[in-house]
Parts: sequence; C-alpha cells; structure tokens
Amino acid sequence: MTNDNLHRIMLKGGVTSPGELKDCIAMLEAAGLKEVHFGSRQDLLFPLNSTEDCKEITSKFNVKIEANRGYQNIVCSYVSADIFDMTHWLKGSTYLYILEGFDFKPQLKINITDPKQRLVPLFSGNLNFIASEYEDYWYLHIKLPHWKDSEYYPVLIYSWDIVKVSKAIEEFEEEVDNVEELSFYIHKQLDTNSRTIDKPLEIPYIKFPYYEGMNRMGLDQYWLGLYWRNNKYDLHFLRELCGFCLNNSIGKICITPWKSFIIKGIKKESRPELERFLGQRGINIRHSQLEMNWHLPVDDEEAMELKKFLVRSFDQNDISTYGLTFGISNDVGKRSHFASVIIEKNAPPSIVKDFEVRPTYNVLHFENFDPNSLKYQALAQDVDKIELPGLLMELSKKYFEQLGFATKISATLENKNEKGKEARTVHQCSECLTIFDESYGDEKSGVPAGTSFEDLPSDYMCPVCEAPKSNFVSVSLEIA
Repeated sequence: MTNDNLHRIMLKGGVTSPGELKDCIAMLEAAGLKEVHFGSRQDLLFPLNSTEDCKEITSKFNVKIEANRGYQNIVCSYVSADIFDMTHWLKGSTYLYILEGFDFKPQLKINITDPKQRLVPLFSGNLNFIASEYEDYWYLHIKLPHWKDSEYYPVLIYSWDIVKVSKAIEEFEEEVDNVEELSFYIHKQLDTNSRTIDKPLEIPYIKFPYYEGMNRMGLDQYWLGLYWRNNKYDLHFLRELCGFCLNNSIGKICITPWKSFIIKGIKKESRPELERFLGQRGINIRHSQLEMNWHLPVDDEEAMELKKFLVRSFDQNDISTYGLTFGISNDVGKRSHFASVIIEKNAPPSIVKDFEVRPTYNVLHFENFDPNSLKYQALAQDVDKIELPGLLMELSKKYFEQLGFATKISATLENKNEKGKEARTVHQCSECLTIFDESYGDEKSGVPAGTSFEDLPSDYMCPVCEAPKSNFVSVSLEIA
C-alpha cells in the first residue's frame, strides 16, 4: 500500500500553535473529515478526493495543503527539548529561530536534531544537521538521493547558515557526486561562518523513552504525551484540546515521528483541569510501551494487524521490549528506517501475481540495536508470519544481553574520569531524570537512607512522574 492519495499540511519541525492547529482542524472538518493522521516527518496527513477539492477548501481558510509529493517537511527534535536530556546550548528557541528562517519548500529531506535524544531520528533525511558541543554549530551528515554512500560535510555549519546552505545544496544537488565537490561549490558561492571539525561526531547510546502521560517539566510545569493506537486522531477532540491550550496560555503543540504528540509548558495550576478534561473524554494516557515503540506505514490496516498480533505475542509471553523500537515496512531494501528492529514485508512473486499467496517477511536489526549505527544486520529472510514472534523474542533477549555488557563497560569508563574525581553510581528515572541515591533514600515514598536500589520493592515508582522501577537506569554521579 502507498500513501500517494494522502494530502499533507506541512508543520515545520512538527511544531504548531494551538491556534494554527485549530485552523487546520476547521478546514479538515469543512472538507467532511472526522479524523487526521500524523506522518513520520511530523506532518498532518489526510485523504481528499481531488486536487480541485483541495483548491476549493483552501481558498476559504488560511491553511496550505500540500498535494505535491516532491516537497518534504522539515523534521526537528524541538519536541524533545526541555523534557529529555539535551545538548547544553540547544534550547527550544534555537529550533524555532532556525525553522522560521526557511523561506522555501525543501525538496530534500532535512533533519535538525540533538544527538542526546532518541525520540526523533538523526539520519532519516538527505541533509541531517546534528548539534555539536560547540554552541550554534552543527555537523552535517549528507545522503543525497543519487549518492550510494552517506558522507559528513568537512566543516561544522553555523546555526544561522543552515537555511542558506540547505538551499544551495538543493541547487547543486544533481551536479555533484561527492562531498568534496559539494563543499567546493558551497564555499565558492556562499560566505559562511563555518568552524573546523576537531573530532568526529560521537552519539551516545540512549534508550527509547516512554513519551506518554503527564510528566514534570522543571519545578512548576508539566508536559503531556498523547498516543492513539490506530493513528486516527479525532478532529473534534483535537479542536477541544486546542481550545483548552488557548485558554491556559499553552503556546506550542509538537508532533513526534512516532505518530503521537506532546504538549509542553503546562502550568501546575492547569494540571487538575487538564486531567479532568482527558478523563471526561475517556482518554487513556498510559499505554504499554509494548505497543508505543512501533513505527508503521500510515493508514495501512495490514501493518496494523501484524503489529497487534506481535504485541499480543509479547504480552502473552511476558516479554520486555523497554528501550527497543520496531518498524514494519513495505519497502524492501529501502534502508531508511529508524527503529531498532525492522520487519520487511516482501512483495509477492510476479509469477503468481494473479493468485493470493501468504506474505513472507525479512527481519533485520541495526548493529547493537542502535539506529544511529546505520549498519543493518539480517536475522532471517522469507519467513512466515507465524515465525515472527519467536524471532523477535530472540532479538529482545539478545538486546538485553548486549545491553548489560555495554552498561558495564560504560560504567567502568565513566568512573575512571580524566580529572581524577571520585564517582558513585546512582539510579535515574529515564522519563523525568529524577535521581534515586541510596545515600539519601526516598523519604516521600517511605524509603529510608541507605536502602539499595536492588532492595526497593518491585512496585516502587518515581516520586515525580510515577514511572515504574524498571524505567530507572544506573548512571555515574561525579563528586568534586
């Protein structure tokens, strides 16, 4: 199945305001629609009968519908800023300034991301700007459509040069075959404030976060993540939610590439009203991560049924997939996915195209189960659907085996820090970053000082966001 019949509203970086989203919803409802899909490039997707319908509807609203599949939405990790770990200088406002500067519709896929988050893919674009440790400078990872291999641009790109560099690359795209030629053209045409690369990009391994529910953000604010199993978001509910945000001075709504959305900056005093708002409408905000860590083609019922079958198998066998992500794809060999494990559906053999045959699948995973490694490893090819649960459970166990080994190595290296400072191991909630230190215990939860993390009861929860004990990870805390 393809999604060529779906029109789009391009929300740059997946960032919109409640007012803007409410206008989009009003237009979609005027077109007779009752629901909308979220796309993997953080855009809105929906069916319209014809381009003429599109023109007639847009003439009445200040919303642009994009029917041309050649244009691409810009992806960015603004959605992760201020709620997950982040590069020290990269604030939410930085993304917004950069996105505002795009005065053209890109035909190349552009990603603008923080390497210290896992919610938004770093390398799923043609031009991938990835934040460096130097303030306002970015690595540029390039994979143009006609290039066989990806390459890094030879210098760091200044934040305020991202737009003009992207535009220039689009102009030269078909004329260059490698990064040396490309950088020559760019240097010749543009005056940029670049910086020398003194070390290659280092991307830490980060587990996939639980991104749903009400979570603390700073001292007196919260963020809310909402997820729909079928990626069919009810327009009436979204319109009412936009109204709530406008009434409570909430400025931004962010769409994630996992077909969910996040609202940040909810004031402490607004939380009870928001919880009542969601409860009255029967909104579930605590789905199992077994089903939230999947990336599926939009509006593909067969892929959705396969996901349900596999999630059911995990649940029945009590299998943990925390930190793992899965993708289902109809594009065999495309290799542009950003999930840890990929299930590819093979096309039926052409010789039997007039007969219905059972589909077969390939199972692949990234090296060390890290999508940022960009290295695929094949586990099985041309297997039947009934074989998939066993193969994925095998991969899940393999993931946790290598994860434990990697964690031990990481802890050893961290404790031997260069400055000779002492370090001790504490446990940190991967959702809200709250620290559990056995030296202090958790007085609020009735845990006395000196209690080891291992001795905490199995039903222990984070005192801030109520994440389960299994969501805590060991980290090294440096002591001056």
